[in-house]
Amino acid sequence: MDDKWFGPFEVVEKVGVSAYRLKLPKTWKKVHPVFNEILLKPAVQPSFESQKKLPPPLPVIIDEQEEYEVEEILDLRLHRGKLQFLVKWVEYEEAT
Repeated sequence: MDDKWFGPFEVVEKVGVSAYRLKLPKTWKKVHPVFNEILLKPAVQPSFESQKKLPPPLPVIIDEQEEYEVEEILDLRLHRGKLQFLVKWVEYEEAT
């Protein structure tokens, strides 16, 4: 199962005692770029060639928003009165 981490991201500067400002993608406008060090972990290179994963393709930007292509809807459920879908995205390994 894949880790639920994004990155790696460049650390721009240390902010205060225990936080860091990261250089985030331009499309992440709604994400605040400062994170407490507890939420960060160092990027580690894989030990073996077989552990390397190709990065997912960059999303298409339409009207300044990321767009992804649905390959297949794998499942659905009703959660708190709203439908939620488990989606397999084109060119991505993990469904979300």
